[in-house]
This record gives sequence, structure tokens and C-alpha cells, in this order.
Amino acid sequence: MSPLPATIPALVRTRVRAAVRRPARLTPEEAEARTLLLRLCSLLLQYPDAELATARPVLTTTVEALPPSPAAEHLTAFVSWFTDQEPEALEQHYVEMFDLRRKSSLYLTYYLHGDTRRRGMALLTLNQRYRAAGWNTDGGELPDHLPVVLEFAALAGPGGGEAPLRQHRRGLELIHRALTDANSPYRHVLAALLTLLPPPTEADRAAVAQLVAEGPPNEEVGLDPYGTYGDGEFAPPGTFVPPTPAPPTRVPPAPTSRTEGPR
Repeated sequence: MSPLPATIPALVRTRVRAAVRRPARLTPEEAEARTLLLRLCSLLLQYPDAELATARPVLTTTVEALPPSPAAEHLTAFVSWFTDQEPEALEQHYVEMFDLRRKSSLYLTYYLHGDTRRRGMALLTLNQRYRAAGWNTDGGELPDHLPVVLEFAALAGPGGGEAPLRQHRRGLELIHRALTDANSPYRHVLAALLTLLPPPTEADRAAVAQLVAEGPPNEEVGLDPYGTYGDGEFAPPGTFVPPTPAPPTRVPPAPTSRTEGPR
């Protein structure tokens, strides 16, 4: 994935559209602001390694400069926590939320297709969408990993670029619910993202409730029922193991004029 834009100081002065439905006829300034929000969400949902931890001052400054909007409020709440944590604590919390809990895994096709053959086809289709748009993810991460999907949405725009996000809205709702139940500050990043998508329908709410109760579909061949593993989160051992996270998007260092260092 590509670095955070060098034009952030100009972008944060634009008007951020607090969208509640699919955007149409965005002005160039609104499109740039929406791109910035998507890229911030992508960065903040990546593994908080040393590089991302070092970039916290510039990320915080960027978020705090956003004009008032529901998304900006959620991101401000998140970076306040994110900046105050020790790097080791950030890493531990990230692994606990996204690697050890299936209900808040960041691999979106899992919620729609579970451990079925259809999931493999969905991953292939997503990869083909990226290639058709001229984007190569370098194979460092599965194409349905949420930070990758967000980066594509930022690069390709609110039409086809955001289509995968709209397609997986129910999974995003479930991740947000799971993070909220766990009282994780990452719930704010998901909440910010959800403000940019169409509001959920009654069918969406019913589907999320069914996912919570039953888990995603499976092939129903030689597997124990969902909910019988560990803390009751979806699948039994061996049915879905998230791959090792790819290195996060590179971000620029804080401007040299700033005296504040990483906290």
C-alpha cells in the first residue's frame, strides 16, 4: 500500500462531507477530504509496529485538523487513546482484538462466506477488481483485509472503489459491534468508517443479528457447530486462521518544525 499523502496539510483544510449515504457529485475538495478519511482509517487499522507508533504525532495533528464531522469526532477519540499508549500495549491490544477474536477479524469475506468454497472465489474476484483498476497490492496481504480494502477505496474513488465496503457492510457492522462489546477504542475507527457508508437497512440489521447468533456459513462437513470453541466466537480450531499481517503502509515522519516527539 502507498504512503500517506504528502499533501495532508492542504487536504485537512478542505470541507469534510459527513456522508450518510453513497456520495454523488462530490466536489474535488469533498473527494479529497473523503480520500483522506479513508486513508486515515486504513492506517489506524494496521498493525501498530514501530514505524506507525513513531508516526503518531503527525497522525494526531492530521486528525485534529479535520473540520467537525461525526467521522472526525470518532477519529479524534481514537487517536487520543492511541497516542497515550505504550507501543507494547498497542501491539498487545491489536493482536487481542483482531488476531485472536474471530468476531472482530479484519478479513471481510469471512463474514459473508465463512469457511466455504465461495470465500476463495470472493477473494479471487476482489483481486481481479484491483487489477482491473490498475492496482497491484504486491501480495503482502489478502485482498479482503480491511486496511487493503480501505486503501483501494481511497485510490479508486467512491464509485467502484467503495463498492467492496458497501458489499461487506454487514461484516463491518459486526466488527464494530464486537469491538464495542470488548470496549476497544478501535470501535471509533469502525464507527468513523460507517458514517461514510449508506445507513443499514432492516435486512442488514437482521443479517447482523443472525451472524451474531449463528456465525458465518460453513460447508457443514466434519466440523463442530459454531460457538463451541473457546469464548464462543464463531469457528472451531483449524477452520480459519488469519495470516500474518503484512507490513503497514509507510507514513511520513513528523514535520521538522514540530518539537513534539512520539509519546
